Amino acid sequence: MIILCLLIVVAAVSISYIVFFKNKSDTIEYRNNKYGFIFELPKSWRGYSIIEEKWNYFTYDSKGQEVPVEGPEIFIRHPKWTSTNPHQDIPIMVFTIDEWNLLQDGKYFGQAAPIPPSELGHNSNYVFALPPRYNFAYLTGWEEVENIISNNTPLHTF
Repeated sequence: MIILCLLIVVAAVSISYIVFFKNKSDTIEYRNNKYGFIFELPKSWRGYSIIEEKWNYFTYDSKGQEVPVEGPEIFIRHPKWTSTNPHQDIPIMVFTIDEWNLLQDGKYFGQAAPIPPSELGHNSNYVFALPPRYNFAYLTGWEEVENIISNNTPLHTF
């Protein structure tokens, strides 16, 4: 009985080890040291590029005047993307903790979507989020990006 239990434990550990390393070898990483995160991508994304832009909202000051607010937005671009055949990017909005809290409290305005960005992860300085309706253009590969984001935990912070 003890031998059978040991065999089961050894088999389970071996299977976990194989699955973990098989899955790891099937991915590549985008590492962002500036903001402290890693995003895992399928090997088919080897050769991806990074596009850095800004997200834009506005808030109101104490006099009721609009005040623009912006921050970094990072796009991981599929290596097969071309101007004649654009593929779905993976957009990552970067918020400070204070900005994220203001957004969650309904203090930022200016996006057409009736829902706020959804959190992908956070560290002690930043919150990383997926913009609402990021895939509503239904570009080539939008389903793949949806699977990358939905079926895994691709963003890891440090």
